[in-house]
Amino acid sequence: MTLIGKNIHLRALEPEDLEFVYAIENDENIWEVSNTITPYSKFLIRQYLENAHQDIYEAKQLRLVICKKENADAIGLIDLFDFDVKNKRAGIGIIIQNEIDRNNGFGKEALSLVINYTFEQLQLHQLYANIGIENKASEMLFTTFGFKKIGVKKDWNYTNNAFHDEAIFQLIKK
Repeated sequence: MTLIGKNIHLRALEPEDLEFVYAIENDENIWEVSNTITPYSKFLIRQYLENAHQDIYEAKQLRLVICKKENADAIGLIDLFDFDVKNKRAGIGIIIQNEIDRNNGFGKEALSLVINYTFEQLQLHQLYANIGIENKASEMLFTTFGFKKIGVKKDWNYTNNAFHDEAIFQLIKK
């Protein structure tokens, strides 16, 4: 599966993505965003990639690689998780690996493509995102597409020896 935008395209994970996924999953600077607390081995990531062929209905999740259209370089990941067919909803999360690629519209374009895909192809009714209250960039990105803050989970995540609140944002298909 490939979703094509103006400056990026989204594609399914491939075995060749081992080093890229390994680098993201083991980057301590983004662990707070991804809710990770321990590093992942290449062995575990290789196993994950071997099972990435499962469709979203079987795996209940979908991870797509965000690639620059100009050179096909992988720059990030966008995930659908907690895919719930019965209630027609899923969680969504996004990460752009390097700061140099952030604030260039790549995340915005990727989110737009996935929102359209989930509402048109998967026929979902709603998406939700969990965003740490300190993460103003993500909050701004998601609210650009009409995600509304529907609540705050107090002391939800424990990082850097302190508890942090996490907001939940929701987008309901019109």
